Amino acid sequence: MRLNVLKAALAAVVCLVGATTANAQTTAKDLVGSWKLVSNILDRNGQKSDQFGPSPNGVLFFEPNGRYALVITRADLPKFPGDGRSSGTPENNKSVVLGSIGHFGTYSVEDNAIVFHVEHSTFPNWDGGTQKRPVTLKGEEMSFFVATASAGGGTSVVSWKRLP
Repeated sequence: MRLNVLKAALAAVVCLVGATTANAQTTAKDLVGSWKLVSNILDRNGQKSDQFGPSPNGVLFFEPNGRYALVITRADLPKFPGDGRSSGTPENNKSVVLGSIGHFGTYSVEDNAIVFHVEHSTFPNWDGGTQKRPVTLKGEEMSFFVATASAGGGTSVVSWKRLP
């Protein structure tokens, strides 16, 4: 009898902990730290592709004071022919614009979504705007959904892993 009561109590605790975890709200404090990009999957009408190639580079920093910085680049960006960025050919320049994104500003979390308050971006249409991203946080992994990808059409899911 005592064993059955203990089993029932343990089962109740497990259910309670599971329910609490499933319904947990992500907070800004949960995001603080450095994150490495895992993938950025673009979906255009069911056609999925790696928006920044199969091995993209990227970092996302969330500071405790509410500031953030994000940079993503393709691994295969072309080298420019000269010593400066102004020496890029039209093809180089197009590859870099299509193969990278960066923005910074402040952030908040509302209803399990990251709200990026973009001060400036390499996509100037976002300057001074707000980008809301529903977020999923599981341990040291995070992903967020982009309803309108900067690539011009489609949606994307951007996945990150917390850096030590």
